Amino acid sequence: MSDKNISPFAHVFIKLMQGPVYEEDKTYWKDLLGWQTELSKYLQQTGLQLIVSEADGFARIVQPDTDETMDKPLPRLMRKTRLTYEATLLCIVLREALDEFDINGNGTRLFLTQREIKERLALFFKDRHNRSKLLKDLNKPINSLLNIGVLRVTREDAANKELHQYEVKRIIKALVNNDKLEEIKSKLKLHVHSV
Repeated sequence: MSDKNISPFAHVFIKLMQGPVYEEDKTYWKDLLGWQTELSKYLQQTGLQLIVSEADGFARIVQPDTDETMDKPLPRLMRKTRLTYEATLLCIVLREALDEFDINGNGTRLFLTQREIKERLALFFKDRHNRSKLLKDLNKPINSLLNIGVLRVTREDAANKELHQYEVKRIIKALVNNDKLEEIKSKLKLHVHSV
């Protein structure tokens, strides 16, 4: 295949299909901003939408819900995954930690150790048995959020897992916007009161 047949923004399109593109990935970010209009038009033709948040430094592709009354409804390209209760709770804790971090103006990237994450999660569990079980199995919800790109490992400590450090990616603001945050928090309150 010759380069003449390949779109000049194909590399950015393929990178977006692999997952979010972040501002720190300078080459892709610069090209994404340069080809943003063309990329958006192309994606709209395929039933997808380009979301760019320059303020938070990320871009991603989303697939809006399709109209089931269409003659040929589009199949889902990106599957929606349900998070476990623990992973959902961790999302809420991290989203609120990012909001606090932004309010305090401590920089642009939030880093938390596994110990700091445990301390924040422990506040939600009054019952010692439930708290110790969650904190013991904390790797499961962390791995879930690593897989969907909400967390990124920035430092591993082989001697002490509690010192593993994670970056909370700003895409969490798109995945858990303010309305969704309040909705999940009210569901969690119902769950906590029923237990």
